[in-house]
Amino acid sequence: MNGATDLATLLATMAPDLSDAEVVFCTLPHADWEDIRRLAPIGMFLEREGTSLIIQRSVAEQHGMPFDAVMRAITLNVHSSLTAVGFTAAVATRLARHGISANVVAARFHDHVLVPATDAERALGILRALQAEAASGHGATAARPDAG
Repeated sequence: MNGATDLATLLATMAPDLSDAEVVFCTLPHADWEDIRRLAPIGMFLEREGTSLIIQRSVAEQHGMPFDAVMRAITLNVHSSLTAVGFTAAVATRLARHGISANVVAARFHDHVLVPATDAERALGILRALQAEAASGHGATAARPDAG
C-alpha cells in the first residue's frame, strides 16, 4: 500500500497526535538482541558509535542509562509515502520558526516528530495550526517551509 506524496494533502490531513510517554535517546556500544529486547525501544538505528535506541525515560532511568534530552513524540497520522518530498521539511521548518527542535523519524506508514517534552504541547498546537491552514485552502502557503 503506497502512501500519499502530495505535500498539500499531507499537510492538510496529517492529524498530529501527542504521545503521553516521555522518551530519550540512548546508545548501547555493544548491544545484543537480548539487551535491545529488554529495553523495549520504540525506535532503533545502528550507528558506528553503537546502537542508538529511543526508549521510555523510565526504562533508561531504571537501567542507569545516560541521556541528554527528554522528548515526546507527535505522530503525524497520515500515511505518507517514503518518497514524499518536503513533508518533514515543512513540519520541521515550521517548528524551527517557533524555536522548537524537531527530530523526525520516518517509519513505513507515519512520520513521528520527537520534540523536547517542555515544548510538546506548544508544538502540537503549531502543527494543528499548520494542518488547519493547509486544509482551509491556503495549502500553497502552508506547503512552503518558510511560511508562518
